Amino acid sequence: MAKSSKTVKSDRQAVIDKLRKEQKGAERKRGFAIVGVCVLVAVVIIGAAAYKPIKDWWDGREVEKLALSDIGSAASVCQDITTEKADGNQNHVPTGTPVEYTTAPPAFGAHWNEAGVAPAPFDRKFYSEADRPALESLVHNLEHGYTILWYDDTLSDAQVSEIRDMAEKFDESDTNMRDKFIAAPWTSDDENGKAFPDGQHVAFTHWSIGGEGETDTTKQVGAFQYCSAPSGEALQEFMKQYPYFDSPEPSAM
Repeated sequence: MAKSSKTVKSDRQAVIDKLRKEQKGAERKRGFAIVGVCVLVAVVIIGAAAYKPIKDWWDGREVEKLALSDIGSAASVCQDITTEKADGNQNHVPTGTPVEYTTAPPAFGAHWNEAGVAPAPFDRKFYSEADRPALESLVHNLEHGYTILWYDDTLSDAQVSEIRDMAEKFDESDTNMRDKFIAAPWTSDDENGKAFPDGQHVAFTHWSIGGEGETDTTKQVGAFQYCSAPSGEALQEFMKQYPYFDSPEPSAM
């Protein structure tokens, strides 16, 4: 018996309704999948952005537990301290005038003297190649009693991080003269034909007057110590032997 036209229409509508329902279900699943992917991407992006600050914070907590002497290699990676007769005390040259230093890196010599340029700010303890002040500015810091740790571009990222950790041991928030320290890169542009001794990649320098209160300028020397790797232990001993007050202008910032 043939179906009536009404029955056929009803069956067709049922099929259409089923197809529409299935299509809506598929679209709903596709929408959930898209939302899920977007959420996942957002989580990855946020996680990537937060990773470094969180890691730096965590690493900073670990560094806080360490003494300066515990950072980096043992002092045995450093050579004996040497000295060289110093000159350039109060020898201020116009800012922008290049000065050719006789040592790599410098521990004394003529230097710039301009507010905001030289000496470099007290509250900066670490510089990279991208933001390091000119040598002529940093030598003015040496005249004021700073010890400078110089590092070349052969060090690994981990070793540079050790130097940054050392720098963080010196208070940046106050004017404690004992914290007169700067870590700065020594680059091929600085060498002018001079470089660190073979196998040495870190150097400490200080401008000494020959002991606290010494007024005979002929006794001034530059002190140098070269190391094959960063050593907080050696740095600590160097700064004990050559404190900030053993310098031409220890009271200046």
